[in-house]
Amino acid sequence: MTTYQIAGLPGDGIGPECFDAAVQVLRSVERHSGGLRLEITPYAAGAEHYRQTGVALPSEVLDQCLRADAVLLAAIGLPDVRRPDGTEVQPDMMMGLRRAMGLYAAVRPVKLYPGARCPLNTTQAGVDMVILRENLEGLFASFGGGCQLNDVVATDTLVITREGTQRIAEYAFRLAEKRRGRPLDGKRRVTCVDKANVFRSFAFFRKVFFEVAEQYSHIEVDAQYVDAMSLYMVTCPSDWDVLVMENQFGDILSDLGAAIVGGLGLAPSAEVGEEHALFQPSHGTAPQLAGKGIANPIATILSAAMMLDWLADRHRDDDARRGAQLIESSVSQFFKVGTIRPADQGGTASTSQVAVELARLIEVNSGINK
Repeated sequence: MTTYQIAGLPGDGIGPECFDAAVQVLRSVERHSGGLRLEITPYAAGAEHYRQTGVALPSEVLDQCLRADAVLLAAIGLPDVRRPDGTEVQPDMMMGLRRAMGLYAAVRPVKLYPGARCPLNTTQAGVDMVILRENLEGLFASFGGGCQLNDVVATDTLVITREGTQRIAEYAFRLAEKRRGRPLDGKRRVTCVDKANVFRSFAFFRKVFFEVAEQYSHIEVDAQYVDAMSLYMVTCPSDWDVLVMENQFGDILSDLGAAIVGGLGLAPSAEVGEEHALFQPSHGTAPQLAGKGIANPIATILSAAMMLDWLADRHRDDDARRGAQLIESSVSQFFKVGTIRPADQGGTASTSQVAVELARLIEVNSGINK
């Protein structure tokens, strides 16, 4: 039996409700996945904590995140909670976590579950791609820096390094090796997304990418400009497998990807480093929905599945792998059967009802898969 220490950050707005739903599903996984045990300890951090104490991410909470086997984070931030300079506290907290934990790879799955609402008519072959966002460099390297001259000029600097680009490119190819390839034909493909026709920094990113690609001759490679890719994701979404890109481009295209497959309520994510990893939904805190019990918790639940999959890889743990598969198969069945649906999918199911149904499906699927 393996016990993992999980640092939980329930966050703000709808975050705590979605976090509780994810924990409920994880408890069902524990009961039906064999020897997996999760000791989930919640810690106060985020905008509401800043409102009460003046600190968004206490140093002792960051220490616990660094000591934990993984971090499960719900949505954080509130638009009315701001620092004296007028900025929100959420970016400071997220960048603090990313830098302290060395989380260089942001992994954003874009998967269409049969039965989920989709605005496109171009998905006959299915949609199952991953947007891989370099997480510490690019335009976000200027966070906390930049320059403003009086009230006339403001600048931020985009930073691309060889080390950072090699690292994210290698992650992309390793990820492609684990996957089943693009839905169109099952071919494993890694696509570099950039603006190399205009900017030297992106031309360098593409150059280093193709140098890394030479080590993975069994995987197809190509490169696309980011503006063209925003078109292709809509017109031929089944053509793509792993898309790797700079931070800001990944921030934008991952939201486009979420829209394609049913919205941010179905958009999980992982932020991964060499020693640490953090898992969170891609959506915001939606304070207008907080306390109403209607938020869709599936993005947080799928993020928890990504956490189990990462723990399985890191510790060669079959029980954790089985747990991740149980969540994935149960979410798929949830939409395929369609007995209940969350509000953002056209239904009336509450947050807790979604969690109860997924926990039930995990129990059912655990018996089928034994």
